[in-house]
Amino acid sequence: MASGNIISRFFNRRSSSGRKITAGGQVTAPGSTIITTQPQRFGMDLSQYMAAVRAAENMDYTQRTLLYDMYDGALLDTHLLSVLGKRKNAVLSSPIEFWRDGVPDDKVNDQIRSPWFRRFVKDILDAQFMGFTLMQFSVGKDGYIEYFNVPRKHVDPQLRLIRRYQTDITGVPFEEYPNLLFVQGEMPLGLLAACLPWVIRKNGTVGDWSQFSELFGMPIRDYSYDAADEDARRRTLQDAMNQGSAGAYIHPDGTKLSFIEAGNKTGSADVYDRFVDVCNAEMSKAVLGNTLTTEASDTGTQALGTVHKKEEEGVAESDRDFILSVLNYDMTDIFSALGINTEGGEFVFVDADSVPKVEKAQLFNTAKNVLGLPIDDDYMYQELGIEKPKNYNSMKADAEKRREDTLSRLAEASAAGGAEGEAAKNRLKGFFGISPDYRALNW
Repeated sequence: MASGNIISRFFNRRSSSGRKITAGGQVTAPGSTIITTQPQRFGMDLSQYMAAVRAAENMDYTQRTLLYDMYDGALLDTHLLSVLGKRKNAVLSSPIEFWRDGVPDDKVNDQIRSPWFRRFVKDILDAQFMGFTLMQFSVGKDGYIEYFNVPRKHVDPQLRLIRRYQTDITGVPFEEYPNLLFVQGEMPLGLLAACLPWVIRKNGTVGDWSQFSELFGMPIRDYSYDAADEDARRRTLQDAMNQGSAGAYIHPDGTKLSFIEAGNKTGSADVYDRFVDVCNAEMSKAVLGNTLTTEASDTGTQALGTVHKKEEEGVAESDRDFILSVLNYDMTDIFSALGINTEGGEFVFVDADSVPKVEKAQLFNTAKNVLGLPIDDDYMYQELGIEKPKNYNSMKADAEKRREDTLSRLAEASAAGGAEGEAAKNRLKGFFGISPDYRALNW
């Protein structure tokens, strides 16, 4: 579900009017285009989920308010929040640049290095999780692009309307507003529609687990008193209330309470633990396409982990293609309307350097000292992240002089002959290494 080619539909609408979408509360911003209300995050169950999906999939009068309220509640789940963040970070950690004629365009890159662009990429990715994203763009007073992310509960993606109140069935068409970008993900309701049932089941299981721990995780206190002594009963009740919240059995002498427990309470607790793991694993598979990159497994092997890692990298690559499709095709007219020229160029992901510096140092050593390849010192300083000394030239000259002195002494010893001369020859061979046959390499 999380892998494979992303099939998205984009709607780029521009208008000659200058209407700007605004949002706020009924009291704080009564004149806003959209009047927002507090989300109802809690009290989710599977019957509500099914009703929300039916309402969202209504072809004539779609209503997604309940579904997006449930999405807001699901995003409080720490595991779901973690895997969503991991998938987003795989894209956000890859720098994007705009290139024209094979070189970076500084003017456009100055725009995409500003804070709005990182938020923009996140909101594009949210189209995959929420079903769609609708944004309106403009240029701020500082000359940088800014945009407004229209609340999804106020958008009808089928009729392409913007509703003032989230419960309205009519609204203003997209075409009435300038510089709108509508991005739709692969699943009409988003990936969270597949994760939400597992969040609901997990919440119920954790609640039952908490109750189980409260009942059987703490000892039961046993108080008894003389049934004929009312003062003793009151003192016993007062003592029980003053000694914490653990369970207590208060009874007159001669009565008793018996607990019939499960044969293996530890095994009963493991049922909850295993089911929570199942819920987490299903959410990981929906978002990342695998489980072993987020959860430890007793049966997992290195080879299986590598397979899962490749699957996750495939999802990240697909997300990067998704981002570039929006930037290079659907944002073209909007960039032009905002005064940013992207004609003749394209947005690209700049490959991050994944080779560790230790391995680079070994490669440089082999290339320079074994193969005899000339390598620029400045390039090695840059790639290894080492600061170049201020007295570099003098240090380089001193090192070269020591090298020549050593070669001169070895040459004199070699010319002398005998045992010392033979040893000097061996040292010379070791000093120079084996010179490559450049003709054999076609250099």
